Amino acid sequence: MRILLYLATNAAVLVVISIVFRLLGIDDLLLQSGGIDMGTLLIMAAVIGFSGSLVSLFLSKTLAKQGMGVYIIEHPSTPAEHWLVETVARQAEQAGIGMPEVGIFDSPEPNAFATGWNRDAALVAVSTGLLNHMREDEVEAVLGHEISHVANGDMVTLALIQGVVNTFVVFLSRIVGIIVDRVLLKNERGYGPGYFLASIVAEVMLSILATMIVMWFSRYREYRADAGGAALTSRHQMIAALRALQRVYEPQDLPSAEFAAFGISGRVGEGLLALFRSHPPLEKRIAALEARQDA
Repeated sequence: MRILLYLATNAAVLVVISIVFRLLGIDDLLLQSGGIDMGTLLIMAAVIGFSGSLVSLFLSKTLAKQGMGVYIIEHPSTPAEHWLVETVARQAEQAGIGMPEVGIFDSPEPNAFATGWNRDAALVAVSTGLLNHMREDEVEAVLGHEISHVANGDMVTLALIQGVVNTFVVFLSRIVGIIVDRVLLKNERGYGPGYFLASIVAEVMLSILATMIVMWFSRYREYRADAGGAALTSRHQMIAALRALQRVYEPQDLPSAEFAAFGISGRVGEGLLALFRSHPPLEKRIAALEARQDA
């Protein structure tokens, strides 16, 4: 869900800024004396591209709280809340980051996420289903996984990668639009309908390819977070937490439409669709931990 909210915000900001730039005539700066001003185009593409990713990053905590209905534990009132806050505090100190906000959101499914632009002011939240379905040592490993995401600066790195791919999407889509308008349709006066239509289609297609890159990074960081969770707890605990997810969910029947923050995602099969997975299969994550000799 964290990734879904981030990508949705990023896409919305990109669309809004692109429309505003076109309405203001900033796209007209791309053509000077009938040629393409590559420098201006690249600057404009970077402004649009990084605006989307950085706005998404800075709003990530707020969107997660509102989108998931997270209850922030400011004054622990139950033994479970006390344990949760104390565990996060201990792991945050071990990882060398500031104390994150700790929250709980209502969901019957075992889930957890960490988000925020600042590793010293992040948010770590768990679902009620996680607390109900998993043992305390397994929840501890899940928290270690999320703390590792924060300590590794995964959200910031994700935003930078998203900004770079956004920039190339905008840059190349405008190039495609200009080629279609000027070369194929022989338009010599400003921008014709061909430019706008071709650039929009190209932006959609290139965004799909860009998503594959972002999802690859997302899958890669899950292995790192698993290793971090094992370091903060133990390899046995981290593996037990992943196996607990397998006990709750049938591996072949997971809901494919859901972006689960701790790696519970649907059956996507092999091949092309697998490139859009935000998390590796649980079996592969367990195998990676079992192969480690240093945890």
